[in-house]
Amino acid sequence: MSEKTVGVIGGGAWGTGLAQALARGNHKVQIWALEDEVVDSINNEHENKKFLPGYKLSDRITCSKDIIEVATGKEFLIIASPSLYLASTLKKIVDVPNIADGSTVITAITKGFVPSEKGPKLILETMESILPEVYKDCTVYVAGPSHAEEVAMGKLTGLVAASLNPKNSIRVRELLRVPGLMVFSSFDVVGVQICAAAKNVIACIYGAMDAIAEDSTVFGDNAESLLLAAGLNEIQTIGFAMGATHAETFTSISGVGDLDVTCKSKYGRNRRFGQDLIKTDMLSKFKDIDDLIANVGKIGYLPEGAIACKYVHEIAEKKDLKLPLCDGLYKILNKETTIENTLYQLMHL
Repeated sequence: MSEKTVGVIGGGAWGTGLAQALARGNHKVQIWALEDEVVDSINNEHENKKFLPGYKLSDRITCSKDIIEVATGKEFLIIASPSLYLASTLKKIVDVPNIADGSTVITAITKGFVPSEKGPKLILETMESILPEVYKDCTVYVAGPSHAEEVAMGKLTGLVAASLNPKNSIRVRELLRVPGLMVFSSFDVVGVQICAAAKNVIACIYGAMDAIAEDSTVFGDNAESLLLAAGLNEIQTIGFAMGATHAETFTSISGVGDLDVTCKSKYGRNRRFGQDLIKTDMLSKFKDIDDLIANVGKIGYLPEGAIACKYVHEIAEKKDLKLPLCDGLYKILNKETTIENTLYQLMHL
């Protein structure tokens, strides 16, 4: 594929890792970041020392604090802003000429849900409610088992490019056809987004069990696999309730693949959060789940599952879904019960 110009809106680990993969494919990438230290370290030292330390970046990657500059004139724009700030970030760029006329292909890699007056919304739904009408059913969602560290290193990674617009799905798939990435297309935009968001909730519970299992006579590898399988069932339940269209979404890399790596990888922030609930008494810093979300920066890293948990709880109540794992994490973070009690009840012990 010929060189393309790509803007990445968000200078976190995942946005930076994917930018590095694109640069390996000889694309020219510009990242937008809020933090001076991120801009300086990427431009001057070719490393994102704040969010992806230890990984040398290509000189084909630059960084700017000017979001309009990063969005202007790009053939592709990748949205990597955290879900809590997705709407406010997008509103800053809707009048950029190449976005106003729809000539830029817009892709999201943000995971999670976006709160609204009508309840939690999915990422693409939120984006298309803000972007010009020309983007209706034309944005693309990319997800899969893809820790930023391994993507930055060029280790083999599978991704799914989901869109209701087959042409745009193929265009993004071709953009991402670079060394280290294997990309597939999907029409199940709801199912892929649900997998990407809800697996983080399960990974938090998995991490807690993993920490307990270190000194437990009850929990071990078998129990963790039991929990992972039960979690996949809950993700599928949420997905179909929200409008997922393909059962294979949940049994392929978007579902079981992403859930497995998120629960088990040493790089997983949600797994780490679950472990920290046991090992560092993380919850003592917060009054309840709303306080945790409002002050998530105090954690020192972003556990998307702790945020998504609240919105999964709202969806479950609205649609009368039985989600014992997701609901269990919600009650833990809301200080209605303890981790140990929840796990023993979930496993019928």
